Amino acid sequence: MAEASASRPASTILLLRDRTKVDGKSRDEIEVFMMVRHHQIEFNSGALVFPGGSVDAGDQEIVKRSDLYSGGEGLSEADRGFRIAAIRETFEESGILLARSKGSGTPVDARRAGEIADAHRVALNEHKVSFLSILADNGLQLALDTLVPYAHWITPEGMPKRFDTWFFLAAAPPDQLGAHDGRESTDSIWVSPREAVEGGESGRFKLPFPTTRNLIRLAKQSSVSAALEHARGMSVVTVLPVMTETETGRQLRIPREAGYDGEVFEVGALG
Repeated sequence: MAEASASRPASTILLLRDRTKVDGKSRDEIEVFMMVRHHQIEFNSGALVFPGGSVDAGDQEIVKRSDLYSGGEGLSEADRGFRIAAIRETFEESGILLARSKGSGTPVDARRAGEIADAHRVALNEHKVSFLSILADNGLQLALDTLVPYAHWITPEGMPKRFDTWFFLAAAPPDQLGAHDGRESTDSIWVSPREAVEGGESGRFKLPFPTTRNLIRLAKQSSVSAALEHARGMSVVTVLPVMTETETGRQLRIPREAGYDGEVFEVGALG
């Protein structure tokens, strides 16, 4: 019997902003930043996803430099690593930066974030500069406390690529609009969770199963503040789906206590 592949630590951020008008009409909804992954990417190619990716060795180097982040008190080294990776990946993939100026402690504004992205984002994506050096050279501290744990999913056993992924919620910094990088992602949108789920059902979007379930849960919240408050009051239950094959397709079983309105889900025909 083949040995099960190990899961790689990874993290992702659901960046949120309030939307109060749709087609000129008031509507209390939130929007989340999402990107379409490049069709040549091996994992989730063409899917609509949240920014994120694997925890890497550079993130662990930043963990050791407590002067390069704030709000990490009470967190384990592993937890800090997940949050640092989430902020780094979000910056790489969207240009949105959750950080503070080291001297003043004030959040990095949209103009400054744009300058840093323009100067360093391409080189960072091409591995010509480290995220650690960008932070140190620009006098920045990552704002770890702006991330609120929302979900923890581990790829089912037996899959060729497996990830141990933490999902975080964060309010998008004012006026930081984000833009896809053109490499790993080919498009980006701000979309309400409701619209994203409807797009997945209609075939407009390709949504991975964990993305769909988290969007459905997020759609119940009418504002960013309500979503963050709800997340802070939650107990995050680890989800390791168990996949079974039936005569008509595949089923995934997840813990009911994880809060996804069910336990057994049909996930499509085989083939």
